[in-house]
Parts: sequence; structure tokens; C-alpha cells
Amino acid sequence: MTGGRLVLVITSPRVAPGLLSHSAWDAVSGSTLRLTRDLDEPLAEAVAESGFDVEEVADATPPALARRLVDLAAAESVVWLGSSDGDPGLSDALASEVSRLELPPGVEVVVGSWDVQGGRLLDVVATMDRLRSPGGCPWDAEQTHESLAPYLVEEAHEVLHAIGGGDRAHLAEELGDVLLQVVFHARVAEDAPEQAFDIDTVAGLLVDKLVRRHPHVFADGDASTPAEVEQAWERIKASEKAAGVDGGGGYAADLLHGIPSSLPGDLAAQKVLARLRRRGLAAAPDAVARLEQARAALVAAEAEVRDALSALAASTTPDADRPTSALGAQVAAPTTTSAPNSAIAEPA
Repeated sequence: MTGGRLVLVITSPRVAPGLLSHSAWDAVSGSTLRLTRDLDEPLAEAVAESGFDVEEVADATPPALARRLVDLAAAESVVWLGSSDGDPGLSDALASEVSRLELPPGVEVVVGSWDVQGGRLLDVVATMDRLRSPGGCPWDAEQTHESLAPYLVEEAHEVLHAIGGGDRAHLAEELGDVLLQVVFHARVAEDAPEQAFDIDTVAGLLVDKLVRRHPHVFADGDASTPAEVEQAWERIKASEKAAGVDGGGGYAADLLHGIPSSLPGDLAAQKVLARLRRRGLAAAPDAVARLEQARAALVAAEAEVRDALSALAASTTPDADRPTSALGAQVAAPTTTSAPNSAIAEPA
């Protein structure tokens, strides 16, 4: 690097600071002056640990810092080691400073590291940890697996609604809400007095399961069509259950094994029918007919509940004008016989 040049080395805060690109290390080693806002910055520490001198600049506003960097770069090869927060305002200040000079030094931005795919997941984990830790959010700190359970159901249904609506931006937002539930539950589990686990445990178990159940991708399995993949998945799952992996035995002998009692009836029916198909089994015609009649009745009952809710919403009045009635009393004070997920409180 020749004199009269300023290089800004920027990195991803989600990548180890010493893992710099070749061009970044070339800029660092070829400079005569390496500056940083704070010697405790991860990138500055990594460069200093590699044997290069790094100088700390005093606190300064972006315009003042930009002027100093440009002035120094008029005679030296200067490298600015970017800060973890991205040095807000510095790039604009540098552009203004350079534009006022007749013969400004060259300014170059060198990317030292890029975010890997999934890097923002680290931000999700860190944010959730901040919310649950001392000094964070009191509402988040008091939640349990039980108190959060209704939100998981609600968010899953909102994803289905977004899929049906065809709005991709809305779908991305709702998927984020489901992801929050996973990260939230994992963070709650870290605080458990017994059998604690964390998000890495959750992710590790998921990866292990995906690898086990896709031998046609990760091993020597020979499934090559979606139907063959489904059949292989069913065989592997049955083998795992029989061996006590992923929920214990009984899976192969019981079509209802592992299906939660809280799963909506129509989804439970779909799951059992899918197991029938994958296992190559056939049910008695009268049993199938009875199931279809029950599913139709369930759809009708659901529609009636929706209509009743619409009527209820349309009939509401301000509290001062609300007449006393049995229904009003039930709405004001739900009975203890309500289903666990029938009322979902919104967080403050």
C-alpha cells in the first residue's frame, strides 16, 4: 500500500474477529498506521494479538473523526479498524470530508468478513438472553413453558393464515414469531433447576434427526422419489421409536402413538391417515366413513363457533352501557372449565 490512502476494514460482528479475508490482512500489514475507536474492540484486539501496533483515537464525533482520518491519510497509509456497531455516521462524514478537498487521499472499503447464512440467528439468541437476564424485561423473565404454551399454538395458526393470504412479507414476519417461541422456550429451559438444556441442545437434536432420517442424502440410502422418501422415513422413525430414541417404543404397533391429545381433531386425523398410507395399511370402510362424518361435523361446529364470535363482537358495547346478563358475566369471568388455550393473554 502506498502513502496517501485510507482503508476502512469492516467485519461481521457474528464472525470471529481474527478470521479476516486475505485482502483485509494485506491492508493491515501494509499500512503504517492502524487506528481504532477502542483497543477493547474485538477486531483491534485480534490485530494487536497478531503483532501489529494499533492506536486508540479519543472520543470524537463522526465529522471530527473523519477529518482526522483524512488528514492523516494525506501522508500515511492509514487503516481504520471498524467498530462492532458499524461506526454510525462515519461513512457519510468521510464522504463530506473528501468532497471538500481538491486532492483528497484515496479511500477504500475492505470487507474483512461476511455474515454466514443464519448469522442473524445468533442475534435472536443474544436478544432473547438479554430479555431474560437480570435488568431485562420483567414480563419475559417471569414466563414458563406452561405460560408460553398458548402463544406457540396461536403463532402456528397465524403462520397458516399468512400462507393462505399469499403475503410473503407477512409470512416472513409470522415465521419469525414462531422462531421466537422456540428460542424463548430454549432460554427458559436454561434456567431449569433439573434437566436444563439450551438452544444448542435443541439445534443439535434437530440436526441429528435430520441426518438420521435422510440416509439417501447423508449416507447410502437409495430412496429417490418423494414416495420412497416417505416410506423410508416411516421405517426409520419406527426403528427409532422401538429402540427408545425420540419418544420410546410402541410407535410401529399403534397408529395413535405420540399424537398429542391437544392436537386439533382434523390435524390428528390427517396424521393418522398419512401413517396408514406410508405403512401400506388399509382401514375398515365403516371406520373411514365414521371418521369422515366426524370431520365434517367438526368443520360445521367450527363454522358455528366463528359465526357466534362474529355476532358477539358485533354486539359489544362500552362497559358503562353493557347490560348485565349471563353471557356478560361469562365473558367477564371465564369459568374454570374453559380449554387451556381458550384465552390467550397479550404480553404487556
